[in-house]
Amino acid sequence: MSTQVAETSTGISHAKLGIWTFLASEIMLFGGLVSAYVILRSGSAHMAIPPREMMGVPLATFNTFALITSSVTMVLALAAIKVNDMKRFARFIGMTIGGGILFLCIKSYEYNHKWHEGITLSSNLFGSFYYTLTGLHVIHVIGGILLLLYILVTGLNGAYDAHNHERVEAAGLYWHFVDLVWVILFPILYLL
Repeated sequence: MSTQVAETSTGISHAKLGIWTFLASEIMLFGGLVSAYVILRSGSAHMAIPPREMMGVPLATFNTFALITSSVTMVLALAAIKVNDMKRFARFIGMTIGGGILFLCIKSYEYNHKWHEGITLSSNLFGSFYYTLTGLHVIHVIGGILLLLYILVTGLNGAYDAHNHERVEAAGLYWHFVDLVWVILFPILYLL
């Protein structure tokens, strides 16, 4: 199944232009929230930072590793589809989805633990930012998993091949963005 990819006046495909435009809006969303957090953290008396022991840094570090690994498997899935290796494509997309699900499982455990430790949405300014930033990220991880499930199912039904993999590439860009957001959130929320 080979289809002609329509080019835009910019010289890149509609799928790539669309995903980059969407990601630009997401950068503005997360950028505004992260900037507000950093500014308030550095200058607000109401920003009581919990002790590092309460934050669960080792678990969050493992979660970071899970997401970074899922980015690697996404790259491998795209490489597999580019050579029409559907078995490897399905395996690596499945591993990427698994990494996202593992992240969500650990995050739900972490939320429960933090809640019982007294870090809640209304406990203080840090709690509000913590749950807003990580909750928004969790929503994006869930969206990414759903997108990857769609890519997996449609891929197994013959929608993609070596000449037609724009959607896989766009889904990969989204997944890498989700991982990059976490790589920014992890140090500012857990390590600083």
